[in-house]
Amino acid sequence: MNSKWRSVLSFAGVGAACVGISAIFIILTGGNALRAFAGFFQGIVGSAYNLAEVLVKATPLILAGLGVSVAFKSGFTNIGAEGQLYMGAIASTFIAMYLPGLPAVVMIPLCMAGAFILGGLWAFIPGVLKAKFGISEVINTIMFNYIAINLLGVLVQTVLKDPNGYFPMSPTLPDASALPVLVRSTRLHAGIFIAIAGAVLIYLLIYKTTAGFRMRAVGVNRRACSCAGISAGRNLMLSALISGGMAGIAGFSEVAGLHHKLLEGISPDYGYLAIIVALLGRKHPVGVVAAAVGIAALQVGSLSMQRTANVPSSIASIIMGTLVVLILARKTIFRKLLGKEEGI
Repeated sequence: MNSKWRSVLSFAGVGAACVGISAIFIILTGGNALRAFAGFFQGIVGSAYNLAEVLVKATPLILAGLGVSVAFKSGFTNIGAEGQLYMGAIASTFIAMYLPGLPAVVMIPLCMAGAFILGGLWAFIPGVLKAKFGISEVINTIMFNYIAINLLGVLVQTVLKDPNGYFPMSPTLPDASALPVLVRSTRLHAGIFIAIAGAVLIYLLIYKTTAGFRMRAVGVNRRACSCAGISAGRNLMLSALISGGMAGIAGFSEVAGLHHKLLEGISPDYGYLAIIVALLGRKHPVGVVAAAVGIAALQVGSLSMQRTANVPSSIASIIMGTLVVLILARKTIFRKLLGKEEGI
């Protein structure tokens, strides 16, 4: 059996294992597995609205996942995409609120640039601490998540709070700051085009430029890069800046495309899911897009499964975790099953 077919077989095995484990959990919760799976797929492809919802949820996952993958490529373990997304949402809200007279052709790029800069700076600080002082970026980026989330909570109750509202959220932002809806009667907005354009740009940066080559080289062997005259610290900080910036744009897309205001809990853990997206996508832009759409479909389908078969939607989280573990362990498991053959 050649390596191509071994690879196909291993992925098919992963899929079968996930289906089997899902069925077991559904039965244990007292549900009907066939009905649950039917509801799952109906929730994804049953209507144009459902398909649009998959893309709506995939948009921030693509953007944040691209950011995480850039950081991982250089050896910078960015666990802070959630906080960087929040900072991007804050930046775009500030610009839209305090510059309300700008036309859309100026407002939208300005909000997106502000989100990229503030999100990038939120990752750049841990990057500097890692490059200059050797302080763990894992701890720093996690702590920065908490700071960003609680900073947003303070802002929407003070300077960004809607003076005419009771709940902690900003006023509705100007129409000029809103991304256009692509399909009537759905929530699908132009952020999906920004996400796809981001994937193309990240691909060109990482695989077609000298800067991208250096970042990848630093991720493979920092010591060898230092001996070759490539600054490991500088490239690590650059990757952190780009990584945070992409997550910041994810925050912009949620504010400008979906909510049209800043509110607490604006991200349902998209920044953390972005880590799974980057790993499942093998840190490659094409893989990140595919993984983001897959996870978004899993989320949308699980909600439909809950409605149609009375199955807890938390099973989706179990499936997602199982899928990640199986894919990461795929080569080891199937080499053993197939007699330690190479090339899986």
